[in-house]
Amino acid sequence: MFNVDAIRREFPLLQREVHGKPLVYLDNAATTQKPQCVIDSLTNYYTSMNSNVHRGAHCLADEATRAYETARGQVARFINAARECEIIWTSGTTEGINIIARGIADRLAPRHNVVVSAMEHHANLVPWQQACHRSGAELRIAPINDAGDIDMTALAELIDSNTAILSVAHISNALGTINPVHKIGEMLKSVNPSALFMIDGAQGIAHGDVDVQALGCDFYAFSGHKVFGPTGVGVLWGRESVLADWPVWQTGGEMISSVTYQSAEWNILPSRLEAGTPNIAGAIALGTAINWLSQQDLEGLRAHEQTLIRYADERAAQVSGLRQIGTAEKRIGVLSFVLSQGHAADVGFLLDRQGIAIRTGNHCAEPLMERFGLSGSARASFSIYNTVDEIDLLFTGIEKAKMMLE
Repeated sequence: MFNVDAIRREFPLLQREVHGKPLVYLDNAATTQKPQCVIDSLTNYYTSMNSNVHRGAHCLADEATRAYETARGQVARFINAARECEIIWTSGTTEGINIIARGIADRLAPRHNVVVSAMEHHANLVPWQQACHRSGAELRIAPINDAGDIDMTALAELIDSNTAILSVAHISNALGTINPVHKIGEMLKSVNPSALFMIDGAQGIAHGDVDVQALGCDFYAFSGHKVFGPTGVGVLWGRESVLADWPVWQTGGEMISSVTYQSAEWNILPSRLEAGTPNIAGAIALGTAINWLSQQDLEGLRAHEQTLIRYADERAAQVSGLRQIGTAEKRIGVLSFVLSQGHAADVGFLLDRQGIAIRTGNHCAEPLMERFGLSGSARASFSIYNTVDEIDLLFTGIEKAKMMLE
């Protein structure tokens, strides 16, 4: 059986108190906590091998390079990349999406269109807006229904022979909806085989079973801090055949093959898309996080998360004045809600005083909130180390907040 108590013991921050109360951390869609092995990995890099990678002619540089490239291989295996060179280190999901959006802007013409869904995080909306603004291409938005599922019929009508790229979240950060990305990719390619398919994997990566070959996408981007790793590091995966000649994102050191005063030639993958000194410690620690997660009972992990969200749904249905935002049948552990008794920000403040950490606001999905007639919501998001008892504490806290707001 999945042993949540054993998992919790590996996360030191979960042992602390907030406002004199044991911490109940329910803000995992924003960032996950880090197991001790990841913290130790960061410390170990800076205390035992701190050096730049790839070109140093000394022991520390060699050790750092081997650890850095080992982490690339760990990520490649975790998502089933065909080759390690398809793993591009980034600062996070946002940079990964921008690399593709900036690159495709150079290839778009006014006849083209770009398709996204109505539930996208700003990071998977604004880059495509800007690409369309620069090129004159059309940005098309696939609607969602009241439960928070993409309207697949409407999506199909938006795809045509001029669709250059379709980009969609694997999982909605604001609703928890698990999108049928494999079906979406098949739909896209059946209409336009040359169209590119990108998945924003920021919320999908921590929940296991990400196989980029099986998903049928061309690009998959995610952030380290969403998958028990450090902030400031992430991954863009892309098919080698596509990335090999992708327009460079930044220019400078490392990504250069040769340079004169008049011109430069770009390096091969992955270097051509990795300009400058990378976040070496972050990449190594992300590899540690991926390795740690790979060793867990992933089936048990997913079952535990489903137990949590189903229980939270049951509890939410019993609270008068609570409106749940996002009720798709296939969801991860995200409970977004508003209370008729008060503003979401006030709910978040009152829960914090009880040691319960949630997130409030538009969750970087302002158009999605407007779709539901809201300026924002309260969001409790669960991870593998959360418990049913913590959900009970959440709802006890909500009832107390209601009383104070009435």
